[in-house]
Amino acid sequence: MSAPAEKVGDRLTVVVPAFNEDEVLPATLRELRGVCDPRGWAIVVVDDGSSDDTSEVARAAGVRVARHKVRRGYGGAVKTGISLAPTGLIATFDADGQHDAHDLVALVQMLRDHDADMVTGMRRGGSVGAYRSLGKWIIRRITRMLLPITIQDLNTGIRVFDAALGRRYAPLLPDSPALCDVMTLLFIAEKHVVLEYPVSMRARAGGVSKMSTRTAVDTVIEILNIVTLIHPLRIFLPLSAVAVVFGVLWGIPYVWMGRGVSVGSMLAIVTGVILFALGLLAEQLAAIRKRQASGETGR
Repeated sequence: MSAPAEKVGDRLTVVVPAFNEDEVLPATLRELRGVCDPRGWAIVVVDDGSSDDTSEVARAAGVRVARHKVRRGYGGAVKTGISLAPTGLIATFDADGQHDAHDLVALVQMLRDHDADMVTGMRRGGSVGAYRSLGKWIIRRITRMLLPITIQDLNTGIRVFDAALGRRYAPLLPDSPALCDVMTLLFIAEKHVVLEYPVSMRARAGGVSKMSTRTAVDTVIEILNIVTLIHPLRIFLPLSAVAVVFGVLWGIPYVWMGRGVSVGSMLAIVTGVILFALGLLAEQLAAIRKRQASGETGR
């Protein structure tokens, strides 16, 4: 029995970023087509400059293929897919066979039932190792210090979101794997409804993982960049407070001993005041950028 027809705005495009995944891609696309074809959902594979037969394998599977001549990164591939999606909803789905395509149905249903703007997959099962688990924990802790979030799995590769919002924020997203974290944080920071749904995670079917220590470092840097862009005072205010408090504590003993005001103490306090002023200025610039982005989207 075929799935019911959907309105144009409710249709889905599944974006599959792929780099040297010709070994596992056929099985991934077979599973995806089994879920997407009956529902009229589109699939776009973005070959990120692979040196193997990723593009040929995807074309043989009967899906749309876009290819980068030069590798741009996971995020760059996802952004290309976002720009090509003609539908009202977009999903991302990793090519490595770790996701279950049937989870997309649940994510889409949750998004519609709750009128959400994004639903991310909270992965269960599988094994990422103690090293990667520690890295994910550190990233979550840093993020929660900067933004009030409840999402557990920030960098999941399976998610469904509103295509118009995806296109609006695409210019702000990095080309690296940090795109997943940054996209989630952008939606949350801009007061969009972001929900999480438990999804299964399987062992990688083949190929080699592209994640590394550098990926984690890049992710932390991109998180700091995006928080500075949208809520600068969350960065500048703590730094300002630390500098002022340090300066006061450093200067108290000098004043107590009648030796006047310490130069180091004054330098720290002035630095704190300057950081606070820069934070206020950056906050105003961020507000102007938001208004400009809203105006461009509304035209």
